[in-house]
Amino acid sequence: MSLNRQIKKIVKSHGANFYGTETINESGNIIFRVYITKEGGVDLDLCAEISNELSPFLDVNPPVDGTYYLEVSSPGIERKLENPTHFMSAIGERVKFKINGGNKTKGVIISANENGFEVEIKKEKHFFNYSDISKAKTYYEWNRV
Repeated sequence: MSLNRQIKKIVKSHGANFYGTETINESGNIIFRVYITKEGGVDLDLCAEISNELSPFLDVNPPVDGTYYLEVSSPGIERKLENPTHFMSAIGERVKFKINGGNKTKGVIISANENGFEVEIKKEKHFFNYSDISKAKTYYEWNRV
């Protein structure tokens, strides 16, 4: 069983959904992040529970070579969209994305499937295949007072 599949199984056992992982180097420290989502939101207690179960599993099945820190958290309100599941879970949200070739645009995701997503841009609907997108992320539009 793959590492991500086992992590997903552990996350699911706590009533949450596995969003993805990321390995980064911050100030010389390797951090292995596990992102989770849950209807109604993710809280610190849930992250701690999942971390406590993942930690011994990852001790036996290390995700990286050498010493690392494990972090379990929500991907946040502004998060990367990297696969069809991410796009499907973001229906109704604002998205910024870069089309292969360099054009950047933004709109609201109105539907998504295994092949691509439909977005409303300036009251017009447009469909994009995932293969045509080089980068995408949700964004939050803060109200200015």
